[in-house]
This record gives sequence, structure tokens and C-alpha cells, in this order.
Amino acid sequence: MFVGHYAASLAAKAIEPRAPLWSYVIAAQAIDIGWAGLLMAGVEKARIDPSLPGSTLDLYHMPFTHSLPAVVLWSLAGLLLARAARLPLGAAIAIALVVFSHWLGDLLVHRPDLQIWLGGTKVGFGLWNYPVPEQAVEIGLLGLGAAAWAFVRGRQGRSLWPVLVFMTILLAVQIIAMVMPGDGAGDAAGVGGAALAVYLVLGLIAFALDRPRRLT
Repeated sequence: MFVGHYAASLAAKAIEPRAPLWSYVIAAQAIDIGWAGLLMAGVEKARIDPSLPGSTLDLYHMPFTHSLPAVVLWSLAGLLLARAARLPLGAAIAIALVVFSHWLGDLLVHRPDLQIWLGGTKVGFGLWNYPVPEQAVEIGLLGLGAAAWAFVRGRQGRSLWPVLVFMTILLAVQIIAMVMPGDGAGDAAGVGGAALAVYLVLGLIAFALDRPRRLT
């Protein structure tokens, strides 16, 4: 799951528009933003295994970002940060749910590497092992999220061009990730660094697309 995580951010924007799009976009990947930083710092661990189908990342140690207790804490932190930024309670709850949605998306595609409790059983349905169905699920979820956001904007009489631009960018990122050499072309920390850069750039793009309209 990569761009599919953004389905939750687009759906949340449609349901609770009082939070800016960029906050939902960052929330959707908050877990992986933390993972990338901890991976590069050597706190969490991953390795490249070119023999694996689909993603060649073996995510064998990430208790502080991808265990279920950690994700609950990350979600609560998202809620508290949103409230500290003076967002309404409903918007803060929506941000927290988007943060948590990341774990649910990962549960679908990851091999068993998500701890139910620290040091305990690891789970994952393993769609990564079947790249074509995994891509179909990911793009399908993204399409549903974009459709929800477009529907709400249309009912409000607002332009649909931000939806089209963001979807085009997300699909381009997904296609580039598919056609580029596999994860085995570099080390795991390098993959984390590249992913972190993409997450932050997408957050900036969301900020630019969802700026408040100026009254004239």
C-alpha cells in the first residue's frame, strides 16, 4: 500500500472539510513518515530481499510505528495536534481516524510484519505477494476516495480541477514506482529516505491545491 493510503485522506476531506487537505494527506502517511525517520536512524529495521514477490522490502522490526499499540498512540497524537492547532473536534477526530487507517491498509497488503502487541503476534494478509490484485485494490480505493471528494465539491459548486490534479499526480507516482527498478536496487534506508521525500512533497502539493479562496 502506497498511494492507496491517500484514499482515506480524500474521503475524510469529503466527510469533514473543516480540516485542510494537507493535514489529511500528512495524516495518511504519518506512520510511514515516522518509520522512514526511525529507519534512517537505525531504530527500526528493514532489509531488501529480491526473492520476495511484489515489494522486496522485508519489514522485520518496526514496533514504534507499525505495531497496533503504537498506531493507536500515533492516532491520539494526531488528534491532540489537531486540537492544539484549533481545529474543531470533528476535524481532529477525522485526522486521528486517517492516521489509524494507515494500519488497516497495511494489514491488507503487508506480509505478517504488523505486531498486534509489542513483541507479540505479527499479522498481515500478504496482498504484496500478488502484485496485480494488490495494485487493483490500491487504485480502486484511491478512486473511491477521489470520487467522494469530487462529489462533495460538485455539490458545493466548486471546481473539480484540484481533484483531477491530485489524482493525476498520485497515479504518476504509482506508475513511476512500478516501472522503476525494484527495491533491491538500493538499501532499505535509501528506500525510506526516498519515500519520506515523496510524502512531504505530496503534502506541499495538497497545501497548494486546497488554499482558501480569496474574496474579491
